[in-house]
Amino acid sequence: MSFWRCYYHIVWTTKNREPLITAASEPILFEAVCSKCAELRCEIQAVNAVSDHIHIAVCIPPKVAVADWAKHVKGMSSFAVNSMFPNASSHFRWQSGYGVLTFGTKNLAFVIQYIERQKEHHANGTLEPYLEQTED
Repeated sequence: MSFWRCYYHIVWTTKNREPLITAASEPILFEAVCSKCAELRCEIQAVNAVSDHIHIAVCIPPKVAVADWAKHVKGMSSFAVNSMFPNASSHFRWQSGYGVLTFGTKNLAFVIQYIERQKEHHANGTLEPYLEQTED
C-alpha cells in the first residue's frame, strides 16, 4: 500500500458560459459529482457553483488520470441534469476544457473556503483570478 495525497482544484464552465446552473439543477449536479467521485474512489473536499461554472476540490488517487476524472464527472453530471429536466428549454452541456491546479495540505482550508464562498466572491468581486481560470 502506498501513501498519497493528491489534491486538485478543478473548474469548468457551461457551454458558451450560458447561465444553466440554477437552484433546481445545482443539487442534482452536486449529487452526480459526489456519486461519480465515490465510484472512482476520489474524496470530494468541496464543491460549489455559480450560474455558469463549477468549482471542485478533490483528492484523486494516482491511478486515476485527472483528464479521465474530468471526463467522467462532467459526463455524469450533465447526463444527470438532462435526465431530470428532459423538457428544459436549453440542453445542459459543459464546455470541452477545464482548469486544474494542484495544491498541498497546507492550502486545503483556503481552497475549501474559497469554493464554499463562490457565490459571495462573485457577488462582491473578491475573486482570485488564478482559481477561476479555465483556459490559457
